[in-house]
Amino acid sequence: MSVEKSLLGKDTAYPTEYQPDILFPIQRAPSRSAYSDVAGVVQGQDWWHVFELSWLNSYGLPQVAIGRLTLPATSPNLIESKSLKLYFNSLNFTRFASTEQLIETVEKDLSKAAEAKVTLSLIDANHLSVSEPQGICLDQQQPSTLSEHPDASLLKLDADAPIIEEQFYSNLLRSNCPVTGQPDWGTLFIRYHGKKPCLESLLAYIISYRQHNGFHEQCVEQIFADIWQILQPEKLMVYAAYTRRGGLDINPCRVSDLDWLPSAPVRLARQ
Repeated sequence: MSVEKSLLGKDTAYPTEYQPDILFPIQRAPSRSAYSDVAGVVQGQDWWHVFELSWLNSYGLPQVAIGRLTLPATSPNLIESKSLKLYFNSLNFTRFASTEQLIETVEKDLSKAAEAKVTLSLIDANHLSVSEPQGICLDQQQPSTLSEHPDASLLKLDADAPIIEEQFYSNLLRSNCPVTGQPDWGTLFIRYHGKKPCLESLLAYIISYRQHNGFHEQCVEQIFADIWQILQPEKLMVYAAYTRRGGLDINPCRVSDLDWLPSAPVRLARQ
C-alpha cells in the first residue's frame, strides 16, 4: 500500500474500540530494489518498544506494561508507526481474560499486517533496563568533507587498512520521516570485521543522512548496503537505536551473518 494513503501526518481521532484494521502495512520491496545483490538487507530483526501499552483485565481494571515487538527483516511488509500507535490505543478500553489472550491477539493482528510472524513480549513498566553504548565512539572525529544527503562515495578505507574486528557507534544519526518531514534521531552501531575503515569518512557518511527522507528500517538497510558494497568487510552488523516518537521506538538491525544478530535490543538512556 502506498504510504500516501496512510494516516501519517493527518489529523486522526484516537480509537476507543478494538480496531485491528487500522494497521497499515508498507511493502519493503520497493526500497530494497537498489540493493537486491546485498543479502544482509533482508537478514535481521526490527525491535519495537511500545511505551503506551494499556488494556483492561476481565474485571475492567486498566493494566499497563512495556511491549517489545520482534518483526523479522524477511517480512514482506513493515508496519507504519502511526497506525501501530493507533492500534495500541484501540486496546486501551478492551477487556482481555488474560495477558496470554492479549499477546495472542496482538501477535495475530500484527503478523497479518506484516505477512510474517511478529512476537510480543511484555516487560514490567518499571523494569526496562538502560545500557551504555559499547564500542568506539566516532563523534569526536573531524571529517574534512560533509554532504547534506547520503553519499556512499564518502566511505573510505584507512590508509594502511589492517584487518580489524571492532564495533563503532555514533549518536549523530538523524533522518526525516518521508511523509511528515519530522526528524528522527538515533544512535547507530556498526560492528565490522574487515579492512579498517577511515573513521572520519565513516562519521561523514553517517552525518550525511541529516536531511534524508526515509523510514528507520530503510535508512539502516541503505547504510548496511553502502558499507558492504564500498568497504567490502568480511562481516557486518548495522543497528540503529532510534529515540521514541508517539510512544514507540524502533530498533532495526541488519547482519551479514546471523551469528552477529544480537539476542535482544539494547536500550539507551535517550530512548
